[in-house]
Amino acid sequence: MSTLEIRDLHVTVETDQGTKPILNGVDLTINEGEIHAIMGPNGSGKSTLAYTIAGHPKYTVTGGTITLDGEDVLAMSVDERARAGLFLAMQYPVEIPGVTNTNFLRTAKTAIDGQAPAIRGWVKDVRETMGNLRMDSSFAERNVNEGFSGGEKKRNEILQLELLKPKFAVLDETDSGLDVDALKIVSEGVNRAKANTGLGILLITHYTRILRYIKPDFVHVFVAGKVAEQGGPELADRLEEEGYDRYVGAPESASARAGDLAEA
Repeated sequence: MSTLEIRDLHVTVETDQGTKPILNGVDLTINEGEIHAIMGPNGSGKSTLAYTIAGHPKYTVTGGTITLDGEDVLAMSVDERARAGLFLAMQYPVEIPGVTNTNFLRTAKTAIDGQAPAIRGWVKDVRETMGNLRMDSSFAERNVNEGFSGGEKKRNEILQLELLKPKFAVLDETDSGLDVDALKIVSEGVNRAKANTGLGILLITHYTRILRYIKPDFVHVFVAGKVAEQGGPELADRLEEEGYDRYVGAPESASARAGDLAEA
């Protein structure tokens, strides 16, 4: 069974005010097939965790470890992390002018698998997956995310997820900017990917609405750069009713302020 393990992770970021701590000792273990939801107020470090796992150079790890099946993730380059089985669905997917979706997907699949997929089967898989996500076939020949709406970009992220078949996916506020129909379609894609591959999922969100479609096994409350509480799906329901006031005192902590700067 594959395992993504985070132990005592400390991360800083450089700001105009100097070096700021964002993550302050994160412990988290995600096993193959599990869905972990991370919820918390703005500036708590949720996105910092996502981008640190993926290897964004903006963030500096000052302590702790991230391992994937016992291998040191922090020693890997970004592309090595992807080949090892990590996937990040970004909150704000970037546009890649001059690169079509078709070329991007086949190149990525080739890099991950070590060999190019057979054309006929690959084209069939791409068309079928796009159909399931209700993406017009013309999007295959459009440049990656260029001119896409917010919802189209999110569907394109899940298209990549389904076709690249990683071991673990980090979904950074995938529900943001989605209307009700798009949220359901995107969630179905995530559930499909998990059913087909045994994918482990780290789902970052502010709201419970996506958790009505993607059912978490565990919920973690993130405050001031660390896990303040964890539990089952019932914890998300309680957060929906009570908010985060019980975790966040009136004086805003320095780490929370730093998180606001990092995630702004």
